Amino acid sequence: MKGRHLMQGFADVHDPVMRDRIVELLRPALSHPGAVFVDGTLGLAGHSIAMLNACPEARLIGIDRDPDAHQVAEQRLGALMERATLVHAVYDELPDVLADLGVARVDAILLDLGLSSLQIDRTERGFAYRVDAPLDMRMNPTEGPTAADVLNTYPAKDLSNILKWYGEERFADRIARAIVAGREDAPFDTSGRLVEVISGAIPAAARHTGGHPAKRTFQALRIEVNRELVALEGVLPAAVDALAVGGRVAVLSYHSLEDRLVKRTFAKGATDRAPRDLPVVPEELKADLRLLTRGAERPDAEEIATNPRAASARLRVAERIKEAA
Repeated sequence: MKGRHLMQGFADVHDPVMRDRIVELLRPALSHPGAVFVDGTLGLAGHSIAMLNACPEARLIGIDRDPDAHQVAEQRLGALMERATLVHAVYDELPDVLADLGVARVDAILLDLGLSSLQIDRTERGFAYRVDAPLDMRMNPTEGPTAADVLNTYPAKDLSNILKWYGEERFADRIARAIVAGREDAPFDTSGRLVEVISGAIPAAARHTGGHPAKRTFQALRIEVNRELVALEGVLPAAVDALAVGGRVAVLSYHSLEDRLVKRTFAKGATDRAPRDLPVVPEELKADLRLLTRGAERPDAEEIATNPRAASARLRVAERIKEAA
């Protein structure tokens, strides 16, 4: 019944970001019997449904840390569940997930690093700064510290560093000091009061530039609460290792910190490891990957017009071309 209730809240979801382009790039790796597609960020299963429909011989391993995602995804997949295995895990647990399922190699992997409608549209999850809600922000609401725990216990210096590194917030020190002063009056437990404190800490002239004044702080808290960059750093090499030769990995990122990690990992894999002055590159030192996207591809204007959440998306795709030495 809970799954049915959740579905009612997502009857009008947008198409998944860059769906058709992702299907176009991954389908060649999934057009043979027994092909395995891993959706490391299952969410509402929009990409997975498109991939399974486009690749009738492929099966899906769908991974998501959000238990609500599994209920909604299972219902949306419908008859396609016959070709799907859903696993409750974080995507950087990919090697353990595949080992538990007895899968040695896979043919395509997708990581969509954006928040799903399950998180954005349900105000009680605390991800949105435009509505007053409990400061939770956990993608898995059953474990780990909440955003309120971070705000009410971290020293000012740690808060400032988080806002600088994960939010690229130029007023990080001022905001961190205001948070520490504010929690001496009362602990932070709702987003509305946090937004007021952030707005008050930012110079008046800067409040109306660069988007909502709380946008970067909320991004930083979400990344810290969910260990997003730590998980991404872990999964990228694991995903490349898990690919069969000819297999493809696609990553949709939504801010420069994520995209930088993806770009660096793919570029390293696509570069020969031989010294530059070596006349012939030995096979074992040749590149393991071939880049399938020129730089980061972006959604077109038509998609952004119908789904503004896609505006910051950047897609990079690479293909494994040889076994690791």
